[in-house]
This record gives sequence, structure tokens and C-alpha cells, in this order.
Amino acid sequence: MSNGLVVVGLNHRTAAVEQREKLAVNADGADAAVRELVAMEGVREAMVLATCNRVEVYAVGDDAAKVAGAVRRHLHERGGASIAFYEHRGEEAVRHAFRVSSSLDSLVVGEPQILGQIKDAVASARTAGGLRVTLDRVMSRAFQVAKRVRTETGIAEGQVSVASVAADLARGIFGELRERKVLLVGAGKMALAAARTLARAGATLLVANRSFERAAALAQEHGATPHPLTDLPMLLQHADVVVASAAAPSYLLTKHDVSVAMKARRGRGLFFIDIAVPRNIEPAVGDLDSVYLYNVDDLEQAVAEGSSGRAVATERAEKLVAEELSAFKSEESAQKGAGPTIVAMRERYREVATAELERSLGGKLKHLGPDDRAALEAMLDALTNKLLHPPTAALRQAAAGGGGDALLLATRTLFALDAESGGGRKAGGHR
Repeated sequence: MSNGLVVVGLNHRTAAVEQREKLAVNADGADAAVRELVAMEGVREAMVLATCNRVEVYAVGDDAAKVAGAVRRHLHERGGASIAFYEHRGEEAVRHAFRVSSSLDSLVVGEPQILGQIKDAVASARTAGGLRVTLDRVMSRAFQVAKRVRTETGIAEGQVSVASVAADLARGIFGELRERKVLLVGAGKMALAAARTLARAGATLLVANRSFERAAALAQEHGATPHPLTDLPMLLQHADVVVASAAAPSYLLTKHDVSVAMKARRGRGLFFIDIAVPRNIEPAVGDLDSVYLYNVDDLEQAVAEGSSGRAVATERAEKLVAEELSAFKSEESAQKGAGPTIVAMRERYREVATAELERSLGGKLKHLGPDDRAALEAMLDALTNKLLHPPTAALRQAAAGGGGDALLLATRTLFALDAESGGGRKAGGHR
């Protein structure tokens, strides 16, 4: 089943932030990105995982080589022909998914944010119709593996984070942080964690966000002062540390902006941490006197040095991933007998759902526009997945136990999968 799975992408180890930001996908564009992929010839399933440290496409098709090639071309069209991508297929793609979800491939090994980011990517793929049998199964197992790694290895204990490194760097520049002002631009989770760490050291927290309501909500939650983004010129004159994580297509702070602020500051130093991808702060800002600018790549070495003490936990986690991968392969092999029946059952459901949708769109719902029609199609896909999850799980469990023939026969009969219409004939092969 996972033989048709491929992963094509880049991360903080293989590409600089300048390349990663060319392929960045924000939350609002995630669904559209998946729809573009599943519309490509040969791609049945797709998911996009885009964080500040990685951009990866998970895709499934009958011909893994062709799917991988199509995804590469798609990414090169978006980011440029010079970008180099890594690629994993089949078993190695599954292993990669397990390692990424367990934070073994993260900048900070053991960090918890990646699992939430993958869950968001899975949700977007499901909404956009990109998550079906193979990806659903692989990612569901990846979540289980991540849970085991976190609870059984202690990999997150005493972890060195971007937040703690940022605080250490600020202390190195300013010494005592008490009563220093920290400005949070945007509301990224990593930046918020950094700001919290600095605030615990005694700093005063300010929040500037495009949505003032969102800034006010965060400020109330964390004892900060809210501001609109239009206040940035004024805030730069007073802040000591700026942590930027806003989703923006272009720089929010330029060299000119900071240069003007530095004149008003009369030589007082200003420390920037730009965790956003695409970046919020023009790199040339770092050329100014008394200005210190760090992006996510600049923090990597300090984080890696501080993470070296968790080598034993990391080794245990890698062994656990290998163990889970072996079990996954064995289960997959045992369940091959149920595969055609499961596929045919899902095809039959989609066939019926699609026919009813087309009938409605040609009648009472013919006034709906393209976006509403796409939303209805995504809803039907999600409904199909939820309705068929229990029988799918039962079929797989029975097949893995070696006694699934009776249940397979009953399923083919109940869902009329041996009928001439649809994909039913393909499912009748196991007796």
C-alpha cells in the first residue's frame, strides 16, 4: 500500500532560509496547495507540510517515480530550478514520516511543535480531498509513533529550544534582562515561546500584530501591551529585543526603518530574532551599527550544541522508530488481502456520493459558484472517510489476524462490490 508513497522536500539541513522561503505556504494557502497537487496526473493523494524549517510534499500514486518527478517539477516551478530536493519512496518515505513526527528530524530534537504542525497539514489535506487510504494510514501511525517516542524515551527532557537560545543570546548582548522591553511581531508559536522565556527573565512584553484584536487577546493572556503593526516605527525606538514571526509576503522591517529608529535610540543596541519564513526582517538590517540580527538558520549551531546531551534518548528513539517501521511493514503485508476490498468499498461510496452531488448541482444547487462546489466536494470526501473508517479498520484487523475471509465476503455482499458497476470486480479476487 505504501509502495506508491513519495516524499519530496527540503529542510534546514539541506537548504538555507533564502530557498525555503521561496516555497513557504501559509495556513490560508494550504488547502489550495494540496488541490494543485491532486489535480496533477498520476497523483491520488497529497499533503503539504510547511514550517519555518521545512517544506515537504507527501504524495501517493501508482507510479512512484512519475509522481516524484511531477512533484519536483511543480516545486521547481514555484521555487526555481536551482533548488535541490531530497526524495524518499515507499518504506523510506514511511520511515521519514515517522522520524519527522517524532521530532528526530527537527532543528531542536524533541521539540513538540512539529507534531501539531503535521496534524494541521493532515487536516488541510483531508479538507482538500488529498488524504485517502494510504496517507491516512501512514500519518495515523506516525502520530502513534510520535506518542511512543515522547513517552518512552524522555527525548523532550531538558531540551534546548530556540526560545532558550534566544534568551541566552540576549543575555550575552544586554547582560541583565530585567526591565528590558521585548517586542513580539506576529503570533508564531516559536516566537511566542521565545518571548515568554525572555519575559520570565524579567523583560516587559509588547505585541504587534496585523489584527489588533488578536494582539489584544495574546496580550491579555500573557500580560503584555498590544499594538497594531502601524506602531512598529514607534515601538522600534523603545524595544530592546524584537522577535518576529508574522506571516507576510514581504519584509515588515527594512534597513531604512531600523536605521531611522536607531537614530532616535542614540546608540542603544537592538536585538532581532527573525523566526518567520518568509523572513520578516530585511537581512541588510544586520549591517547597521549596534544592531544584532539572527534568523532560524543562525540559531541552528547553538541549538545543536545544547542538544548533544540527549544522545542516549535520541538513540532509543531511533530504535523505536525502526521497531515501529518493521511492525508497520508486517501489518501492511498481512493486510494486502483486504486492500482491494477496501479500495472498492471506498470507490463505491465516492461513486454514489459524486452522482448525488452532480444531480444536486445540476438542480437546486446550480446557483453555487466554484468555491462552494469545491467545499461540497471536500465535505463529501471527509464524510466518506469518517463513515468508512470503522469497517476499514475492522477489515484490516481481521486480515492481519489471518481469519478475515468471512468478513471480506460479507463486505463484498453488503456493499455489492461484485456487481458489474464501479470498481467492484477488482475486489472479488480474494476467496
